[in-house]
Amino acid sequence: MTVSTGTTGAEEAGARVAPEASDAVRGPAPMTGQPAEQTIAEARRCIDDLDDAIIRLIWNRMLVSAQVQRARLASGGRRLCLTREGEILDRYNDALGKQGIAVATSLLQLCRGRDYIRPPVS
Repeated sequence: MTVSTGTTGAEEAGARVAPEASDAVRGPAPMTGQPAEQTIAEARRCIDDLDDAIIRLIWNRMLVSAQVQRARLASGGRRLCLTREGEILDRYNDALGKQGIAVATSLLQLCRGRDYIRPPVS
């Protein structure tokens, strides 16, 4: 992947910029004469695969977060770091807009104060 060191006019104006095309997951090919039902079924399978990957990533995030919390508590700190949570909220807001804050809030709630983590059922 090529990384640009310059900024675009949209970035300078504070607009959100989508990830590079090379970072995007490719869905099914566009409709080329195939029935709509087939296109929908393929797209839904792709969405299901993406959801499965997202769920695995969330579980990994929860495990890493639990490690951070244990280390903070062991060193006499608090379980939560509100400054860090603010940084995470800002990052999601910058990347996804207002709805990104809702996504980040849900992730933070999932990762807070877990005494145990139950792995997902495979």
